[in-house]
Amino acid sequence: MPLTRSFRETVQARARRDIKFRQALLAEAMQALLDGNLEEGRAALRSCINATIGFEKLGAALDRSPKSLMRMFGPSGNPTAENLLGVISVLQQEAGVRLQVRAVADAA
Repeated sequence: MPLTRSFRETVQARARRDIKFRQALLAEAMQALLDGNLEEGRAALRSCINATIGFEKLGAALDRSPKSLMRMFGPSGNPTAENLLGVISVLQQEAGVRLQVRAVADAA
């Protein structure tokens, strides 16, 4: 049976109506970055951006080109710390959260 909606459209629709889902998308992206999985973290941030604010609105908020932001969070992207932290700040506002880092004892 063929899908009637694309996966991206389904995720965007859920993100629009479910703030906890938006928050979870951002938390997943941040955890990947903190775990040192930069490729996964960039991809998760890109998904979070696409599902929530979009690159056009994000570019306007950061006074950056949307295409430049798309490249930064693409497979071979390499955002500077300034750009990465700026994006995280805007996404926190969009999700209605303030992220905090907390040290947790290693399970091993």
